[in-house]
Amino acid sequence: MRFTLSSRAIAILLALLVASVLTTFAWIGPTLSFREACLGAGITVAACFLLVYLSFEALIFREVNNIYAGLEHVKRKEFRRLSNKFLFRPEPLKRIRDEILDMAVRKQEEIDELKRLQVLRREFLADVSHELKTPIFAAQGFVHTILDDDEMDELTRRKFLRKAADSLDALDALVQDLVTISQLEKGVVRMRRQRFDVAQLIQDIFEQLELKAKQRRVHLHLEPATLPANGMWVLADRNRIRQVLINLIDNAIKYGREDGHVTVTLHQAPKNVRIEVHDDGSGIAKEHQSRIFERFYRIDKSRSRDSGGSGLGLAISKHIVEAHKSTIKVRSESGQGTTLEFKLPKPKQDVAVEAPAAAVPLPG
Repeated sequence: MRFTLSSRAIAILLALLVASVLTTFAWIGPTLSFREACLGAGITVAACFLLVYLSFEALIFREVNNIYAGLEHVKRKEFRRLSNKFLFRPEPLKRIRDEILDMAVRKQEEIDELKRLQVLRREFLADVSHELKTPIFAAQGFVHTILDDDEMDELTRRKFLRKAADSLDALDALVQDLVTISQLEKGVVRMRRQRFDVAQLIQDIFEQLELKAKQRRVHLHLEPATLPANGMWVLADRNRIRQVLINLIDNAIKYGREDGHVTVTLHQAPKNVRIEVHDDGSGIAKEHQSRIFERFYRIDKSRSRDSGGSGLGLAISKHIVEAHKSTIKVRSESGQGTTLEFKLPKPKQDVAVEAPAAAVPLPG
């Protein structure tokens, strides 16, 4: 059983020991010769020093080490493991000061992050409220107009009902996007990986977006100009990657330069395929590049709303790509356009053996 004394008891005991040493020296000092007295004084000083040091060790350092042991417990709660051999090292007051400052810095960083997240949450609530109100008020206005006007002709009535239906369809699309991004963030959505030709998928998307590109006189290109005869195969969820590419290419068409070019480039590596979507628009400023994947974030809010879209496309694309163990990167310079890129893995058989194939030109 370990015997421990309180700090007060240790202080009293040390005081008695110091008093005893001094009393003994004072008692026998007059009977000693000069040399013996000097030796006795030295022994007394040494004994008092040891007793005073022990008093500091027992009364101060022990208490400080108890506090430090509490800090060690806090760190273990934070899943930080430190060696106990450093627990009773010299200068515990300096170490505990450093530890307190280090903890204060970490806590301040956590507070700053919480404040940032709170700002983002307020912005998100304001944005989603605005996005929901717009189609709701539009549909509500058309429906109430029809209800209040009994003499409205059939053609006008059907026109207003169609506009109300379009507003409700936009509302449904927004809600579906919110549900999708929520499921992606929670990891509920599972990627159904399959082997498919990404070059052919891009050609299909070009055909789907051809009308929108013509409206802005934007030319769509797939590079390189020639591809392997057996295609460029990747292993991914085809429908989800299709969603990502539609978002990226559609954004490039909308925000690129009129009479410009949107180029999708495929770079083949031994284990993956890098996909780049480039437009020759005005580019994205540096301060916006880190935020374009946030929900509802728009660089030019008025222009973006006029162009349509929920503001969730890039956020959804980011989560889909991350679910494929990759990341979307953005490269942009003012006046030089914007490039978004990500990588997809190749099927194992393609990685193991890449049979040479004759290059064939892409269809017009």
